[in-house]
Amino acid sequence: MQREELVLQIKELIISSLNLEDLAPADIDQAAPLFKEGLGLDSIDALELGMEIKKKFGVTFSEFEDNSAIFFSVDTIADYIEKNLSTQNKQ
Repeated sequence: MQREELVLQIKELIISSLNLEDLAPADIDQAAPLFKEGLGLDSIDALELGMEIKKKFGVTFSEFEDNSAIFFSVDTIADYIEKNLSTQNKQ
C-alpha cells in the first residue's frame, strides 16, 4: 500500500469513526497533533479510533507501548501501521 493511500484511509477513518462529518480529509494536517491542540480529540476518541484501526488494518496496540506517541498525528499512526504490517508480512 502506498503511503499516500494509507494516510488518506487513516484520515477517512478518523472522520467516519469519530463522526467528524464537518471535516474533509484535506482539512486534517497529517503532521499536526490529533489531541489537545490540533483536532482536540480525547482519550475516548483514542479508544474508538484504536478499535477501528485494529478492525481495518489488523494491527493491535499494547499497554506496554507509548500509545500517546503512536496516536500523536496521522503520520505517527501511519508509521505504526506500516511497521506492524511489514512485521506481520515477514512472519
